[in-house]
Amino acid sequence: MSVKIRLQRHGSKKRPLYFIVVANSTSPRDGKFIEKLGTYNPLSNPAGIRLNRERSLHWLQNGAQPTNTCRRILSFKGVLFLKHLMRGVTLGLFDENTALEKFEKWNGEHEEVVVKRQEAHRAHKAEKRQAAVTESVKKVEEKQAAKAASLASLAAEAAAETSEDATPEAPAAETAE
Repeated sequence: MSVKIRLQRHGSKKRPLYFIVVANSTSPRDGKFIEKLGTYNPLSNPAGIRLNRERSLHWLQNGAQPTNTCRRILSFKGVLFLKHLMRGVTLGLFDENTALEKFEKWNGEHEEVVVKRQEAHRAHKAEKRQAAVTESVKKVEEKQAAKAASLASLAAEAAAETSEDATPEAPAAETAE
């Protein structure tokens, strides 16, 4: 039996939410699974990922093959790096405490990078929002200026017409009877 770590789709139409599951490769995508490892929400920014590292590592060490998307998720969460370190422990390159220290160091650096990306994204989003607001304010001001100019020209035309009506015209000569 071939075991896969893959995504199982949930959520409504155009609002996906995925469960990260361990399943038999012959079972349907949204069908029977062996164990649920976590969730993945691609719509949030950054994508929301909750994952049980210990169980994921257990299944990887027992031969479960992740799909491409799950491989990226496991790599992002550090499970594949942890598997790599544990392989070094089994080969006798270093002990388990050293492996866990290396993983904790990597995880701390990774979390800092993620926080910096989130802050950069928030700043970019705020700049975009501010630019849109200033652009809309400029458009409104231009419309108001154009409206004021047209009202001023209408007022000038009306004033010119009233001044023409006030000047007496020469009486027209009456034609022959």
